[in-house]
Amino acid sequence: MKKKKPSFEEALSAATLWCSAWDKDELSDEVLADRVAELLETKNGIRAFFAISLSSESALMDRIPESLLIQLRNAGEAVVDITARNLAMSTAMSLHHKKSKESELQSGSERIKERCIDLLKKLESTLVKKRLDLLIAATEGEGEDVQFFNRWGYDVEQRLAIAESIYFVAEKGKA
Repeated sequence: MKKKKPSFEEALSAATLWCSAWDKDELSDEVLADRVAELLETKNGIRAFFAISLSSESALMDRIPESLLIQLRNAGEAVVDITARNLAMSTAMSLHHKKSKESELQSGSERIKERCIDLLKKLESTLVKKRLDLLIAATEGEGEDVQFFNRWGYDVEQRLAIAESIYFVAEKGKA
């Protein structure tokens, strides 16, 4: 029997429930990793997991359990892609919130950016380099991610900030 693919909303609910249970020590690292692996099987699941785990107050992405990291690595390009895109979006939004003097929103975007940088450093380096090279090209007005940047209306300053964030992935220290 074929498993039903969750809607984005169903996947969001599951990710919220599992992250919360993990935070309360009601779910082991291994069980959480198994549940997240199920989400990583679909695009909606991947999007939902990262929407919750990167933006929530949960410490999950600040201290990723090894068992979860293995599942994230196993998901390959899809996880690298969404993490790279979240790095770009959170960097651009952080700058936007800073200009708008929305310090709480800026802080949230900065947290997402830091989590993305940290995760990208832990994922398969060849896939990460390949994906970040595409983003760098877009910051210079070239390649397939230009459309992604244009869709979100990123200006020159935001594109430069994105390029700077990408370089932090290759560095040893934090951004």
